[in-house]
Amino acid sequence: MNLNRVVISGGGTGGHIFPAIAIADEIKRRNPDTEILFVGANGKMEMEKVPAAGYKIVGLNIVGFQRKLTLKNFLLPFKIIASLLNARKILKEFKPQVVIGVGGFASGPTLQAATYLNIPTLVQEQNSFPGKTNKILSKKVTRICTAYEGLDKFFPASKIVETGNPVRSEMVQIEGKRQEALEFYGFDSTKQTILIIGGSLGARTLNESVLPFIKELQEKQIQVLWQCGSYYYDTLKTQIDQIEMTGINMVKFINRMDLAYAMADVVISRAGAISVSELCLIQKPTVLVPSPNVAEDHQTKNAMALVNKNAAILVKDVEAVKDLIPAAISLTINKERSAALVKAISKLGKPNATVSIVDEIEKIVK
Repeated sequence: MNLNRVVISGGGTGGHIFPAIAIADEIKRRNPDTEILFVGANGKMEMEKVPAAGYKIVGLNIVGFQRKLTLKNFLLPFKIIASLLNARKILKEFKPQVVIGVGGFASGPTLQAATYLNIPTLVQEQNSFPGKTNKILSKKVTRICTAYEGLDKFFPASKIVETGNPVRSEMVQIEGKRQEALEFYGFDSTKQTILIIGGSLGARTLNESVLPFIKELQEKQIQVLWQCGSYYYDTLKTQIDQIEMTGINMVKFINRMDLAYAMADVVISRAGAISVSELCLIQKPTVLVPSPNVAEDHQTKNAMALVNKNAAILVKDVEAVKDLIPAAISLTINKERSAALVKAISKLGKPNATVSIVDEIEKIVK
């Protein structure tokens, strides 16, 4: 099936942008001549990340609803109408065969405009609990690709295909890389390693949970690769400058996630949809700490999809400072519990998600 022109819309966070890029890459792998145009929201991170991945993007002046009373909310209907008209103009000029929405502010008006123009549409829903935009769009779009079961509570069952989430393949290819990883990070192969990841900006609670346990981790000979995030790095650096940090490596950002995953014996992570999908593929004992700062508590629902199958341990954000590191330490000791978690999580990974999504795109274009 030759796809000539494709529009992909959405963004706002890495959790929307990276799946979108993974889908674009698979389309290009099959059809190198395909023209792909991204439609994002001006001022959001997709306007920088998408061109960095080698794709063209145009921006809509769209923002979300503010939870507090503000003038921006009164302007929102006008911005939505302007964005709808702008999206329609972009689609009429570009003439795509299909429009794909990955969530985020821009995907609403772009997919609405596509349905008005009778262009085939596909929504990729990453979370186990969909956002408002995708719930509204689901009535009109052609196909909905989901990562979790049970979304027929929110979407028309006849449109759903459970594909899994597209993840960046280079992130999860960890086979045979443990020794390289230990050397890369300067860690000891005879000791257990905990990996802590709180997203590119970092997670305050995860950082606050590590500090009181640094001494205990060292006494138990447990190594830690701790991604604290760019937002918190400088403050934390001054706090830990007085502390002996042997075996604990605090970094702003992890560029080689494949190596970090490869050497981890236990992973501590937030429960964003894409992080959870990556964790299902790398199959390590995992402690999830859902962020309380996301719409409709998505992350707790993502985490519970694993916890209910005995595939991960959940620690609530409010209890993390007290319970998080002890829970991770206990997994380094309790091999039986760790093995049970690995066995359960290994059944949930969907390594061919991106391929399945592009298969569905080709079907609806036919």
